[in-house]
Amino acid sequence: MDLFALTRRLIDIESTTPNEGVVGDFLYEELRRRGFDAQKMPVEGTRANVLATWPGHARPEIVFSTHMDTVPPFIASSEDDACIYGRGSCDAKGILAAQIIAAEKLRAAGVFVGLLFLVGEERDSIGAKKANEQPIGARFMMNGEPTDNRLALASKGSLHVELTARGKMAHSAYPELGESAIDKLVEALHRLRTMKLPESPDVGPCTRNVGTIEGGRARNVISDFAKADVFYRLVGPSDELRRQITDAVSELVEVHFTREAPFMRLRTLDGLPTMVAAFTTDIPSLGNWGEPLLLGPGSIHVAHTEGEYVTKKQLLEAVELYCLVAKRLGT
Repeated sequence: MDLFALTRRLIDIESTTPNEGVVGDFLYEELRRRGFDAQKMPVEGTRANVLATWPGHARPEIVFSTHMDTVPPFIASSEDDACIYGRGSCDAKGILAAQIIAAEKLRAAGVFVGLLFLVGEERDSIGAKKANEQPIGARFMMNGEPTDNRLALASKGSLHVELTARGKMAHSAYPELGESAIDKLVEALHRLRTMKLPESPDVGPCTRNVGTIEGGRARNVISDFAKADVFYRLVGPSDELRRQITDAVSELVEVHFTREAPFMRLRTLDGLPTMVAAFTTDIPSLGNWGEPLLLGPGSIHVAHTEGEYVTKKQLLEAVELYCLVAKRLGT
């Protein structure tokens, strides 16, 4: 299969998290067919990462890596003269295909890179965390995400905050007899909305999103419970932001910091265009796999949408860019 056919074949295997078993099996067999030494790295149940190296080169200095899972819903592939469409076309099955083809081209040039394809990136990076326990000694890891074929100079971190308000139920005709948890939560969210967030001169601002809100019993009952999930995109350490959030709202709600991925500055190369990745990746969970770089075809703006696509031009360019970067890192 050529680059475009391989991309479509991968898209057409449903692999929404955590259903990566079938696509992992396909990649394992396809990589072996292409001459790689491929192995499955068990993660959970039928879910497994796939690691591939060339015979006689089991410890490459450079590893290409991306993820095989997608967000729901499954959308089958299609194409026209310019683009390939479908779930995962840019995030990240087109990248999978480009990395495989690039690894083959590099082998023909005497450069031997490894491939590491992971499960669970879209949810909790469980595959990356498991792989980090089994490094192979690489010096560099080229992670693939949609960056419009520009090297990311930084990747924003993430901080998930869970706010829980407690109240007292009462008949809504007599609000003085109750204590509204929803009112507390609304006030807490207002305080967070007006809080000044940090900025970085070259990366931009920290951003905030209220992702979910739930609570209340009925329209005629004073609410005794309300909850919100708030998501911050970090541009630096989170210690001061955590303190400010707690100081601002802890008198109103319970504050739980449930998950964090750190802000990261990444390696770039002279002469290649750069960007800032406002999204998070598997990179923070792969610290034992070498110095990270982030590069891939496609736009993050169409990832996770019903019209997700990648242009064929960018796929072809990505193959050449992966080859170029690998050769420069190897010199």
